[in-house]
Amino acid sequence: MYEQFYGLKAKPFQLKPDPNFFFGSKGHKRAMAYLEYGLSQGEGFIVITGEVGAGKTTLVRNLFRNLESEKIIAAQIVNTHLDSDDTLRMVASAFGLPYEDATKASLLTRLEQFLRACDRQGKRALLVVDEAQNLSPRTVEELRMLSNFQTDDKSLLQTFLLGQPEFRRTLLSDDMQQLRQRVIATYHLGPMDATETRSYIEHRLHTVGWHGDPSVSDEAFSAIYDYSGGIPRKINTLCDRLFLMGYLEEIHDFRGSEVKDVIGDIQQEFNLPASEAETRRTVDLTNTEQKPETLASLENMDERLSKMEKSVISVLDLLKQILSLSSVRNLPKEKS
Repeated sequence: MYEQFYGLKAKPFQLKPDPNFFFGSKGHKRAMAYLEYGLSQGEGFIVITGEVGAGKTTLVRNLFRNLESEKIIAAQIVNTHLDSDDTLRMVASAFGLPYEDATKASLLTRLEQFLRACDRQGKRALLVVDEAQNLSPRTVEELRMLSNFQTDDKSLLQTFLLGQPEFRRTLLSDDMQQLRQRVIATYHLGPMDATETRSYIEHRLHTVGWHGDPSVSDEAFSAIYDYSGGIPRKINTLCDRLFLMGYLEEIHDFRGSEVKDVIGDIQQEFNLPASEAETRRTVDLTNTEQKPETLASLENMDERLSKMEKSVISVLDLLKQILSLSSVRNLPKEKS
């Protein structure tokens, strides 16, 4: 919508990871260097962690774009909410191997045959596992076992693990010692600083043919950074909404006030309706730990209600008896 209004060739702030928009911040350059170093080693595991939306997937897709396809066969897994056997099926599928109705033994055999065929052709296999924080320890161990496929002098499979910071807890657990010994490099991708955030926004705009319309003030850039914390996905979400508002209201100069208006709209959209929020507060209060005197009062109330219920039943029984006697007395007497 707003692309035509501002004379842009494409949408600059899409959420889909696109290597054409790759921006080499200091952190992203270092992460890319680790990936390239690991790739040159041709073995072991490379671990890259980062916050949600930090740009890990874009990083890998940029790496894939620059791979020598005649030498490296790369596959990627993004669905990691799976058990170990299903993960093996995903690995087989990612490399284009048949996997349906296959036993674990069959999957491992097919994978080994595939990897050895790659080696005979002078190629290497690279497996990239995204969202690694969702992997169970058993599944991580299954992936480690795949690295046992080797020739006399080299590994047949190399693996990159990308995940959120909590994956480090899995990596540092006691039962991951064997995996840690095979990790040749690890890097945590942090957020961008304020200067990089501005450069990132301008880079994406220049990529789609921006020539200064709309203009973005220093105050606006500062407000975008304060809200996003330098996380690329949050920057994209906010800027996309900002440019949409600019199109709807025909704005050609973005100041801090416009950015704050959009931030307010976004925050309001994610607030619960008043009735639902009140219900949730009530549930939260109910679920909080009760004081002893409160619990005692509740127990006394239950006891009183029980007594009242018994009294009502007794009264009802008495009324039934009275009505029954009354009806008998009012029956017409038989004539003798």
